[in-house]
Amino acid sequence: MQALVEVGRGLEALFSPRSIAILGASDDVTKIGGRPLQFLRKYGYAGRIYPVNRKAGVVQTLQAHASVADLPEAPELAVIAVPPEGVLDAVEDCAGRGVRAAVVLSAGFSEMGEEGGRLQARIAQVARRSGMRIVGPNCLGAIGVPDRSIATFSVALEDTFPAAGPVGIVSQSGNLGSYTLRLASERGLGISRMLTTGNECDVDIADAIASLATDPGTSVILCCMETCRDGARLHKAMAMAREAGKPLVVLKVGVSEAGSAAAASHTGALAGSDAVFDVVLRNGGAIRVPSIEQLLEVGHALAVLGPDRLPRGNKVAVLTASGGFGVLLADAASAHGLALPRLAAPTRERILQVVPFASPANPVDMTAQVSSRPEVLAKVLAAVAEDDSCDALVLQSANAFHVPRLREVFLTALAQVRKEHPSRLIVLCARAPQEVRTQLNAMGFPVVEGIDAACATLAALVHFGARAEPASAGAAIERETLPAEAFATEASAKAALARAGLPVLKEAVVASRDEALAAARDIGFPLVLKIVSPDIAHKTEVGGVVMDVRSEGQLIEAYESLLARVAHKAPQARVTGVLVAQMAQGGVELILGTRKDPVFGPMVMVGLGGIFAEVLKDVALQSAPVDEAQATAMLRSLKAFPLLDGARGRPKADVQAAARAVAALSCFAARHAGEVAEIDINPLVVLEAGKGAFALDALLIPEQAEKGKQ
Repeated sequence: MQALVEVGRGLEALFSPRSIAILGASDDVTKIGGRPLQFLRKYGYAGRIYPVNRKAGVVQTLQAHASVADLPEAPELAVIAVPPEGVLDAVEDCAGRGVRAAVVLSAGFSEMGEEGGRLQARIAQVARRSGMRIVGPNCLGAIGVPDRSIATFSVALEDTFPAAGPVGIVSQSGNLGSYTLRLASERGLGISRMLTTGNECDVDIADAIASLATDPGTSVILCCMETCRDGARLHKAMAMAREAGKPLVVLKVGVSEAGSAAAASHTGALAGSDAVFDVVLRNGGAIRVPSIEQLLEVGHALAVLGPDRLPRGNKVAVLTASGGFGVLLADAASAHGLALPRLAAPTRERILQVVPFASPANPVDMTAQVSSRPEVLAKVLAAVAEDDSCDALVLQSANAFHVPRLREVFLTALAQVRKEHPSRLIVLCARAPQEVRTQLNAMGFPVVEGIDAACATLAALVHFGARAEPASAGAAIERETLPAEAFATEASAKAALARAGLPVLKEAVVASRDEALAAARDIGFPLVLKIVSPDIAHKTEVGGVVMDVRSEGQLIEAYESLLARVAHKAPQARVTGVLVAQMAQGGVELILGTRKDPVFGPMVMVGLGGIFAEVLKDVALQSAPVDEAQATAMLRSLKAFPLLDGARGRPKADVQAAARAVAALSCFAARHAGEVAEIDINPLVVLEAGKGAFALDALLIPEQAEKGKQ
């Protein structure tokens, strides 16, 4: 693992080098070694270009050299496009000559199996030893647009070179990055830099994000992510983007859990890896989008708006010239978590003064009258723009920008509103020719075609504009060691958790009928009896649980029959006793647990428990540790929270006690992250307000046991 201070280090040579060498340079511009050289010359790179080819001679009219050692200077950037068996030597030559960065376009490494992986590992060793940053192998490379630095063979550059602008693109997938670049250019987005990381033997996605976070020419970062190899580095990179005020929009592909081996416990089944990414990206202030189309829409809107027009809330005013479109927009806005408040009475009066037949509620149906004169449209827009009950406006038009007469009405009115309200966020839901889009964008109006797309884009802007500050990390969690016996049984697990602040009911482990009677007299009826065995994880499957024991006679019968059933159904199991426990009565059952993600560390989960846990999958997930405020927010985010909050006349549950339990468990998981892979508490019963919450069952899975299953 690389040190956090190195995230993004040394990548300037990728984007603004004064000299570039192409190793494997070719006269054939259809080959990987020919295309970067062709692009550099075609698009006017101003630095020095050095083709390197074993035959030397002339390549694409430039004098070539037989090796890096023969070059008149050490190039700042090397583009390596040689067969895989020659890459290690090429990288060694570049490092020995003092090259600052290298892009390995060649494929045939870890993506091909173990042998390729070993070769890739040796390349990574060169990077660590020399300090030369290496992108790839098996990548599409990098582009520094302002400097016309081209270290790629992307077909996106075959016809045109992107215009310079504020949007940076990073992608682990070469094709996704190239496609995003092309779409962005077609949308009129100016690009600062593009970097695809491929197999990530050295430079990873976190480096790419961090480099754009520190680039003065980048104000919006678009990221296509497949995976993360180092959670700490990604956290650091996202923090750098956040501190720089640069929106990070992430398309995380691979949302299915089909490729992940689900753990046997409830926690493992409910907290999948994609849910973990969701939490990590949200905590890092990133905007996650579900499609490449929305990646472009959101990125485009952010680039057009800049930092001064982002919404601080989700209240939206919708304006249309059609009641039908207004209803469609209202439905889509609601689906994306946007609210349509009723406009203030003075606002409604102003609208009716201008358009007497309008519907001045929200959505605002301006009727077709606004299409006749720009001053009418401008007055309606101004009235709504000056209403503080809304954080943003959506102006919808199906055809106006394609009809010259109507286009001028809208352009004139929008120009006037922008002049009078320079910071007001107004999103246009409209179709328009590209030249009109460009004109509207220059005025500060993002144009989104499609009702759902417009509302999804606005919701993403709300997410970024109204994002909360990251929670304080608080005191550092000191690592502790658990005794081995803590993992043996439910009783030992609950004892360890109780010492850490998890509430449990009174209980005792007994080894005889007389001890069971003594424990019952101490605890009081009703009771629950459970078998205690390190070999039995699921007690109910072997008849190892007896509920609602209410007398000494029932206790004796239950004790003896329980041992008999277990001896019959699990004759090989080691039985170390019987747990006699106080029985909780009433309350709401939750499932509570933690799981150690292999990349991001321990995660804590809480959700609706009991028989509905895996059916409804109503869970909240967060990185551990969390404090009580964060735990309360997790509980309130559950769809089942009304059950805790007194729905339909039910008594209010002790939410505060439940939050304390979630926080305590999360701290326990963080404290023992080196030895505990998973914790499963099902159920955590939450009693009436003031009466507490208690873990009724617990399972600790050690790290080594989890590794053994893989």
